[in-house]
Amino acid sequence: MRGVLILAHGSRVEATKKTINEVVDMVRSKISDMPIQIAYMEFCEENIEHGIKTLVDKGVTEIKAVPYFLFEGIHIKEDIPNEIGEILKDYPNVKLEMGHTLGVDERLADILVDRIKG
Repeated sequence: MRGVLILAHGSRVEATKKTINEVVDMVRSKISDMPIQIAYMEFCEENIEHGIKTLVDKGVTEIKAVPYFLFEGIHIKEDIPNEIGEILKDYPNVKLEMGHTLGVDERLADILVDRIKG
């Protein structure tokens, strides 16, 4: 079974968790045929290990990890892949594919235009 792990940075500010949870709920409403789990890189109990375990416990064997990050900085290029590599040693039958950051996307520009005009 396929599942999705949405990766967020995490924050000590509780409101940020509420925001990403609302976004993930929107994603779940659009993709209802596979489990979707959020995982935070730091500052939250729902860390990457917890996210992977939760998906595996639901029977997921193929994970698409999609970062809710704008840029491909050190966390995306090194920190997260290294951490995932260590975690997956405990799950040899699970395959994980990293998705891309939000990056350059016309839809993000449209959101900025809405914010500017609004």
